[in-house]
Amino acid sequence: MIFPAKYAMMLRRILLWPFSLVYGCVLLVRHALYDRGVWKSIRPNVPTIAIGNLALGGTGKTPMLELVLHVLKGSAPLATLSRGYGRIGNDIHEVSASDGADRSGDEPVQVKLKHPDVRVYVGADRVKAVGRIQQEVPGVKAVVLDDALQHRALDAGLRILLTTANKPYFKDALMPAGNLRDLRARAKTAQVVVVTKCTTPPSATEENIWRERLALRSDQHLFFASMAYGAPRWITGDQPPPSIGPKHSALVFTGIVQPGPLVAHVRSLCGQVQHLAFPDHHPFTQRDLQRLAAVFGSFAAGPKLLITTEKDAARLRSKLIDSPLAGLPLATIGIRTVILNEPDSFAEIILRHVGTHQAHR
Repeated sequence: MIFPAKYAMMLRRILLWPFSLVYGCVLLVRHALYDRGVWKSIRPNVPTIAIGNLALGGTGKTPMLELVLHVLKGSAPLATLSRGYGRIGNDIHEVSASDGADRSGDEPVQVKLKHPDVRVYVGADRVKAVGRIQQEVPGVKAVVLDDALQHRALDAGLRILLTTANKPYFKDALMPAGNLRDLRARAKTAQVVVVTKCTTPPSATEENIWRERLALRSDQHLFFASMAYGAPRWITGDQPPPSIGPKHSALVFTGIVQPGPLVAHVRSLCGQVQHLAFPDHHPFTQRDLQRLAAVFGSFAAGPKLLITTEKDAARLRSKLIDSPLAGLPLATIGIRTVILNEPDSFAEIILRHVGTHQAHR
């Protein structure tokens, strides 16, 4: 018998609840040690903005980081910091546009390629890494931290918590019964909460319902955001963008948590679309590239494209020369975050945090 998805999820939660209870107790002890000062939490003397979530991936942290950089584009110099998921090693270093994902992680490389004027760093120890940034980037106006809400050793000045519209944290459970890696109560520490991947702006009534279900205080700011897609661009080179339309076919391949919205977007553009899904942060091998080339060669006739995400492209670039994909029409589609309600207020919170901090240094 095949169980509907909701019943399978309920069964999973029942069976794994004892393990989640143990995990929750460990989190409670950890947070209590920080809250009572047994373990130290350091507030840097440079404006810091931490972007993160309570769940495992897929909430749109990197597009949100890029939105914050866009808001702060009038300030310079700026820096970003992340752990660099999937890279080899935990050292602290500045990311170069020529770095591969194995050295710096796919998302930091993606950010550096799109924002060449921003100083991009990776480092497992966020406190030491911010100190390194202050040494190497004199007068840095702000450090934007990707996925740093659980890194309690660093007390960021502004915390932005993301949760998706289709699976907000109040509908989820702690691992392994669910996908939450931290306690729901930790949402109280965020000054800004953003519900991402919305399809339409909420009404005033809907916004109040969301605020109640998210259990937010009156002083916490709540925003709603959607994902907007850019036009396809070639993965390498500066040639004119590829043509795309109903007469074109597309083979989409992704190594991200929630590829569904992107695939749906490509289906709205092309006449025929096929999707090959890989695990999140998948390190593409030559065998994977051979498979992609074989499928691309046979799946459709007429004009067609290979399409992937910018995040996947960051892992692919160093592997394309003399690969099975060399010479094939390979394009990327970028994703950006759009604030649906009061975008000016969102920007003002960011600018005020950085400006006020600078005025008191």
